[in-house]
Amino acid sequence: MADYTVRLATAADAAAISEIYNQGIEDRIATLETETRTTEERRRWLAARNSRHPVIVAEATEPETASGGPPTPRAGRAAPATAEPARSSGGPPTPRAGHAAPATIIGWGSLNAFNPRESYRFVADFSVYVERAWRGKGVGTVLLARLIELAREHGYHKMVLSGFPFNARGVALYEKMGFRTVGVYEEQGLLDGRWVDTIIMEKLL
Repeated sequence: MADYTVRLATAADAAAISEIYNQGIEDRIATLETETRTTEERRRWLAARNSRHPVIVAEATEPETASGGPPTPRAGRAAPATAEPARSSGGPPTPRAGHAAPATIIGWGSLNAFNPRESYRFVADFSVYVERAWRGKGVGTVLLARLIELAREHGYHKMVLSGFPFNARGVALYEKMGFRTVGVYEEQGLLDGRWVDTIIMEKLL
């Protein structure tokens, strides 16, 4: 059973963040971005962030198995996200043969500036991306729960997002976490030669 932990991202996480972001771009389900990112670009992006716009990563830690295969989490066993890593099991993993598998970054999230105008300083946009193999296993819930906590800690009044109506898993997550649909922009973006709608959602904090 995997343990999910959430912590603030560091420059050393740039490669993993870039890889997971590129999966979201390539899969065409989470963003209108079409240009993939490099590790160096994400490193510069991290360095340019300030305290009100943090980036977090989710990790999975699991005792090593005899097969040496990747960890397979059980749905619904994600730990609540905290400022410091916290294990869902309430204690350290108990590896076989005394060796714990290293933590693996399986998702990331960020609080982003909604608009540079001063009047919008209490509104935060946000991003959540999960590695393909870990989608649908509670990682997005852990990341978004921590982003909501951070938004409140930093004094934001509202969180907003723009997503795809056809991303059913994403919309279900946002609704579960208390976001409401404000409206839909019809044919908001041209993606691979096809006009796509975007859904606008918000949550008052």
